[in-house]
Amino acid sequence: VQLQASGGGLVQAGGSLRLTCVASGRTDRSYSMGWFRQAPGKERELVAVLALAGGGSRYADSVKGRFSISRDNAKNTLYLQMNSLKHEDSAVYYCAADRAFWITTPQAVDYWGQGTQVTVSS
Repeated sequence: VQLQASGGGLVQAGGSLRLTCVASGRTDRSYSMGWFRQAPGKERELVAVLALAGGGSRYADSVKGRFSISRDNAKNTLYLQMNSLKHEDSAVYYCAADRAFWITTPQAVDYWGQGTQVTVSS
């Protein structure tokens, strides 16, 4: 499966952005999907994930209550709504898909999209 992420940009602290990830190719299979981010000099970290077949969602503690992950299976599209953005949310955001029930670590991800830059000015 191929993943195409978009929606990043420059926003002031307290603002909102919505990231979009469109899947193509083997979309006939089921995947858990999620978003990771990587800031300069830091490791790639999990932001939010959706389990296979509506099995639930998980969020990093740092984004709980501010970010919301969702998917539209009819459009093969994954979203990340980001509200109340903080300077520390600035990073390159990557969408990911995996054949496992949950995405847990970056090392376990089967498929990556290209990154989209999110910059939050303080």
